[in-house]
Amino acid sequence: MFLIRLTVLNIFKYILILSSTGSNAVDSLLKWAEEWQLTVSVDKCCVLNIGQIVLLPELKMHNEVLPNVNSICDLGINVTSYLSPSDHVCDIAAKAHKCASLIHRCFVSHNTDLLVLAYKVYVRPLLEYNSVIWSPFTIRDIETLESVQRRFTKRIRGLHSLPYKLHLQRLNLQSLEHCRLLTDVVWCYKIVFGLVTVNSKDLFEFSTVTLTRGYRYKLFKKSNSRNIRTTFFCECVINIWNKLPADMDFYSLSKFKHTIGAMDFSGYLQCF
Repeated sequence: MFLIRLTVLNIFKYILILSSTGSNAVDSLLKWAEEWQLTVSVDKCCVLNIGQIVLLPELKMHNEVLPNVNSICDLGINVTSYLSPSDHVCDIAAKAHKCASLIHRCFVSHNTDLLVLAYKVYVRPLLEYNSVIWSPFTIRDIETLESVQRRFTKRIRGLHSLPYKLHLQRLNLQSLEHCRLLTDVVWCYKIVFGLVTVNSKDLFEFSTVTLTRGYRYKLFKKSNSRNIRTTFFCECVINIWNKLPADMDFYSLSKFKHTIGAMDFSGYLQCF
């Protein structure tokens, strides 16, 4: 299995194809583009093999061989052949560190509320953009992201000698790992209740067991033969979703967010 990165009208897209039909899929794409009078930028196209085995070492487009790459960046997210988020984590952490340092250097005021607000506006989006897709699962990657917030809060006046947990309490902040967990649960709610244009059946199955206590929206946990599969959003979020309180309010998204915002998820955090 592999991915071809294609550019049609400067829009990056991925086509998931099998090795036996690779050339046929490319020919079909070029034919479709010609019918709709669109151009395909061959210079921006490449092949990304998923897994250790190279299923298709050579693929041509307009008689030009598409290069095989180990990683690609699409819509701001680095995707690697081994589906690890480590490269993406290191990239966004480096950018966030620079942005956080600029805030301390450029802001003359040492007002804590102003600095925290600037951090939330300019730094946090870099660390949370589409985290549902690439959310890290190793302690090393989690700590790499958390170090951005830890370093920023440590430079705020009066917090240098205090531990990180006290930083969060004093500034009324949550750890980045906690924020990603809440984002996963919220997105699970949106998919299950059809608030986004994603077919829930492609990701989740409702549990058919009726003997357990709790609400009726529990999801079925599948067994996986690959370790990497267990780290995907649609797999790891089920453990948290199925253990929500029995009196959970699913009436609206706003009430659901308010309810989970007051819950204690410390048992699901690896670093805090």
